[in-house]
Order: sequence, then C-alpha cells, then structure tokens
Amino acid sequence: MTKKISKETKTMIETQLRKGTSNSRIANLLGVSYEEALEVVDRIKESIRPDVGDEIRFTFREHKMVGTIQKLLTNSAVVDINWEQSSEIMRDICEDKTIVNFKDIDEFMNIG
Repeated sequence: MTKKISKETKTMIETQLRKGTSNSRIANLLGVSYEEALEVVDRIKESIRPDVGDEIRFTFREHKMVGTIQKLLTNSAVVDINWEQSSEIMRDICEDKTIVNFKDIDEFMNIG
C-alpha cells in the first residue's frame, strides 16, 4: 500500500492512534490486511506531532515506560514519567522527567 494516504484516512488513523486503538483494529477500519495497515500506521506515526498533555507509552533503553508530555521540542518531548506504570529498574537511571524522541513513542494511551 505505497499509495498516497488521503487526508481523511490520515486524520482517522491519527485519531485512532491517540485513542490507543490496536493495529489490527485499524486494519479492520481501513479494510486492508494487517501487514498493509502496519505500513500505513508506521508512515503516519512518523508524521504525528503529539500534543502537550498526551499520555504515551515509550521505550527507553529497552524498557517500557509511560509518561505525560509536558513540553514539545522540535523532534522530541519532555515527558513526566508515571512510575506506577513504568519499569522500576529505570528509576535509578532516570529523573522524574526525561526527553523522548517522537520516533520512540510506541503508542498513545487511551485518553478519555
């Protein structure tokens, strides 16, 4: 599915990603195979610019972490780490806030 992605499709996928919708559900909504949906989702993830206040799941040094975006930078964000949902192993390494590159965001947590 290397075709151009329509604005409506892009907006729908961005919305679904921000809601925490699974890739298989997005494939179903698009009416395409799971593999095709992964290609589209990956392309759109690269172009998404998160918002302040978004709760995200990200990977830091191969550990799963969760946090809330406090400030946006050019290609990254200052994230306040939620230690109740993050790897305790990282507590000795990380401050309560860290910088997360947009490309390292695994998913947007279900908001509302």
